[in-house]
Amino acid sequence: MPTSFKASSDSKEIMDQERIKKLVRELIIEIGEDPTREGLRGTPERIARAYEELFAGYDSDSELSVQFSEDSETVIAKDIQFYSMCEHHMLPFFGKIQIAYTPNGKVFGISKLVRLVEKFSKRLQIQERLTKNIADELYSQGVTGVAVMIEAEHLCMKMRGVKNDAKVTCSAFRGIYEDQRAKEEIVKTIQSRSTKHNQQ
Repeated sequence: MPTSFKASSDSKEIMDQERIKKLVRELIIEIGEDPTREGLRGTPERIARAYEELFAGYDSDSELSVQFSEDSETVIAKDIQFYSMCEHHMLPFFGKIQIAYTPNGKVFGISKLVRLVEKFSKRLQIQERLTKNIADELYSQGVTGVAVMIEAEHLCMKMRGVKNDAKVTCSAFRGIYEDQRAKEEIVKTIQSRSTKHNQQ
């Protein structure tokens, strides 16, 4: 009988630590290992604790409601590091995110953009949806334009299957940046700033 998914605002209610430890122990046995040997005895508990952190995005607030009155044409946050778990094979994918937005009289603290990234990256994800999630939530706060660009490496492609080191790039544009000229200009601005940063 399938187990029903229980949505909750409390991550501790979603994640049953004892059940996770039991399932990990069973997985270790199915792999062909001995869960009682020294190196593996504490593994189920370690994984249960790690999953609480790795999937904390389900119980996370980006705090974008906290804004400051400030006039600015464009705000760009570069090279925000992220780590996520691919929902297809539950292997990590990771990389850097570039976020640009045009305020409408108010700006967000830089830490709020990082929290926004963590809200959607710390869950089972795919890169394409992660890009859209970030762009949509930021645009919903009343800014006039948003551009999000993500470059990532996928261990599900490096460790298995094609075993290739290719990187994947996704982008999403909202508001004024949906216009082709504006889109090209903001991409050029982000890339030029990244190039200058790398040359320093």
